[in-house]
Amino acid sequence: MSQFIQLHLLTSYAPSNLNRDDLGRPKTAKMGGFERLRVSSQSLKRNWRVSDLFEQAMAGNIGIRTKRFGVEVYDALLAAGVKEKSAKEWATSIAGVFGKGKKDSLEIEQLAHISPAEQEGALALAKLLAAEDRAPTETELNLLKADQTAVDIALFGRMLASSPAFNVEAACQVAHAISVHSVVVEDDYFTAVDDLNDGKTDSGSSHIGESGFAAALFYSYICINKTQLIDNLDGNEELANSAIKALAEAAVKISPTGKQNSFASRAYASFVLAEKGTQQPRSLSVAFLKPITDEDQASAAIAALQLQADNFDKVYGACADERYAINAIQGEGSFDELAQFITQ
Repeated sequence: MSQFIQLHLLTSYAPSNLNRDDLGRPKTAKMGGFERLRVSSQSLKRNWRVSDLFEQAMAGNIGIRTKRFGVEVYDALLAAGVKEKSAKEWATSIAGVFGKGKKDSLEIEQLAHISPAEQEGALALAKLLAAEDRAPTETELNLLKADQTAVDIALFGRMLASSPAFNVEAACQVAHAISVHSVVVEDDYFTAVDDLNDGKTDSGSSHIGESGFAAALFYSYICINKTQLIDNLDGNEELANSAIKALAEAAVKISPTGKQNSFASRAYASFVLAEKGTQQPRSLSVAFLKPITDEDQASAAIAALQLQADNFDKVYGACADERYAINAIQGEGSFDELAQFITQ
């Protein structure tokens, strides 16, 4: 039976534009009949994965997402003395393992998530082909699926439509972050002045713009299937625990990068409830189906979250074997203890 780790976060952001829609305005969603501010799960995962914090913690165990891997292999073959035509054919074959190639191009059609071991294996194969002056065999191409050591692939999965043998089931699920209260997206009208304009002949601004923004207290939910994660990492439980700790720290400390220079929207989570056990996971978002309207918004949201967890327990029985919470509003608990709790 799988062991699940669930993280419930409450994070407050001052006026900001964390995650923009196609019109450049903050993303929203209707929930409980009210407009809520939203940050997509894709935005959250991307910012956690490429953060300095996560990259330093998981150095050497993070993959790359790219369409251009064939170009890297092609350059390696050329550097090893392979003729241009052969280099292109062989690089296309190697890159094609990770996805269907574009017509007359070294690029593949979809972004492929490639682990460090797979990158090394592909480049080692290119070196061998150059030394033996021959094309890769089908067996050699199939062997490029190396032992899985990329924690970001193990956590968030990989789907290659044209190479299903390389697919990886995600061990971590991330919900869209949603404001616990209703919001109204406002507009910031701004102007910029030309520093060399002395105002004698033209006193107007040189640029006029408009930017949407809103402030919100977000509820975020993360579910990690630790059993699946260890399996994805070929049984390496130590690496799995390091990945869980790094992900949790990124989730509580790393903010989306949208409009950071305009709003300095950096925040740590104000409250985190961690749960672990073999019970089927469930989000606590229903706690905010009715928007929080209290003046003390953070405390009211924390109380609503804890009450919903208790009510689920009353109806369904204990929904977790153990829980641990940190509360930065009250200064209770510590992140180090929370990290130890979820990786024990």
